[in-house]
Amino acid sequence: MSTVNYRGEQLWRRMERAVEKVRQRLDRAAQALEQAGVPYAVSGGNAVAAWVAQVDEAAVRNTRDVDILIRRDDLPAARSALEAAGFVYRHAAGIDMFLEGPGAKARDAVHIVFAGEKVREEYVLPAPDVGEATDLGGFRVLSLEALVRMKLTSYRRKDQVHLLDLIDVELIDHTWPDRFPPECGERLTILLEDPDG
Repeated sequence: MSTVNYRGEQLWRRMERAVEKVRQRLDRAAQALEQAGVPYAVSGGNAVAAWVAQVDEAAVRNTRDVDILIRRDDLPAARSALEAAGFVYRHAAGIDMFLEGPGAKARDAVHIVFAGEKVREEYVLPAPDVGEATDLGGFRVLSLEALVRMKLTSYRRKDQVHLLDLIDVELIDHTWPDRFPPECGERLTILLEDPDG
């Protein structure tokens, strides 16, 4: 594997550009869905970042993922809107996504999560509905409780890190575990009681 050495300012520009590309992809997708009247909610790491930014912008964690929740019945309308905005639809490995354009990589995509459906069969809960969203400065984001529920359901390492970010800025605390089914509540209690693992 070859490596390229970038120096100082050039490296900083690449880092900034990577973050900006994700922001632009999210904005472009959200605006296309808004204009087409397709109900949606931003989920995943960008939703966590939006909530954390409300409290402490220095605590915001960058993410390369753009995850958007829609209802399955709205996929044709969403596809039409996103393709009109230049995205390219692809269904691969059981995932519906919209690539930035022809030849783009799956990591440079908008990933679709279907509201009211389990992302994986073994998950305790299905994904929230798009009705559990709120407008945060120009795009719709899952409500904090719905987002936490979704993170507790998938509970991968990055979900745990996202939950710890929300705990760190005191958006969730020891009053929250009782809001969720026991398995999810127990997961949150563990993170609250031992955030350093």
